[in-house]
Amino acid sequence: MATILVVDDELGIRALLSEILADEGHTIELAENASEARRSREAFRPDLVLLDIWMPDVDGVTLLKEWSAAGLLTMPVIMMSGHGTIDTAVEATKYGASAFLEKPITLQKLLRAVDAALARPGQRSGAATASNAGLATPGGPAGVAARTDGADAVLPAPGVPLSVTPVLVPSGPLAEQSFDLDRPLREARDAFEKSYFEFHLAKEGGSMTRVAEKTGLERTHLYRKLKQLGVDLARNKRNGG
Repeated sequence: MATILVVDDELGIRALLSEILADEGHTIELAENASEARRSREAFRPDLVLLDIWMPDVDGVTLLKEWSAAGLLTMPVIMMSGHGTIDTAVEATKYGASAFLEKPITLQKLLRAVDAALARPGQRSGAATASNAGLATPGGPAGVAARTDGADAVLPAPGVPLSVTPVLVPSGPLAEQSFDLDRPLREARDAFEKSYFEFHLAKEGGSMTRVAEKTGLERTHLYRKLKQLGVDLARNKRNGG
């Protein structure tokens, strides 16, 4: 996966893009203006930058020109704007932008643009993926490796032969559960929905994309619903590897 720098002066946009891209497995760095973007680019050397055009200190196109002139465009840059024009998009492309996204940005367009930008020849590859789906390598520290079948394989401790059969420990909610129906409808409904989404998150390895497809919800709406119900997204992501 890749390290992606999101540069936008709107907190809500930064938070939403960060959640979506982090769920896709990317490492996300955030900046709210050009000054922070310069520091983050130098510190983290991102594989991709999502850059807003209209910012309070220096606009995105000016920053793009600056990086281009200094030979710092070692990564693809996707421009974003809610007030962009054809001329703006053409100018950004002229100075090295790989794509232009108009706000509000749809999930499909965002992921398609990110995948296309990261696939461009000559771009740095992202962070190394875990080998063998996250299983610890021989001689390394003992740990818990995520599985897609809803169970965690507990690996042997150092010194124990690897031929020992791993112990499978159930992980995540069970498909059949009991509910306390002797309470107000809203509480009972929320409890059911929380268990429902936790079950599917565990089953799909924490992938919001697959859960959205499975439950028939638009992904942004799914995020809001899970937060409203108090579903621990961080825990489900850890369980999913």
